[in-house]
Amino acid sequence: MAVSYTGTVTVTGEGRNGGQVASSDGLLTTALAVPAEFGGAGGATNPEQLFAAGWGACFLGAVRRAAATRKVRLTSTRVTVEATLTHGEDDAFGLSAVLNLELGGVEQHTAEELGAAAHQLCPYSKATRGNIPVTVKAVAV
Repeated sequence: MAVSYTGTVTVTGEGRNGGQVASSDGLLTTALAVPAEFGGAGGATNPEQLFAAGWGACFLGAVRRAAATRKVRLTSTRVTVEATLTHGEDDAFGLSAVLNLELGGVEQHTAEELGAAAHQLCPYSKATRGNIPVTVKAVAV
């Protein structure tokens, strides 16, 4: 398999609890913090937000590709990704996700079809398939 791109990020310090994130090209540099809702200090981003951002950006690219393949013209695209840290009875942590897709310029059935197609194309969706609960909700706006 040919490599298209490798994103490299280094995390230092205490990871999600006060660590720092830096990309190899210097374009991403940010602090990490445990969310206040989870008993932390908050005030900085966290792994779930970063994961949701990456997945959302990739997913919209997949939506655009699916639309182009079908010759569907979209007037707007928006996805809100909810990446949820879960905690089981066995004290193990996991993830679940909801992708809330809003597409302009199409009817509801087309929005749903494009959401499903994007979920098959997107590398983040492929990587999580069968590993975590994922729901794709597509709405025509």
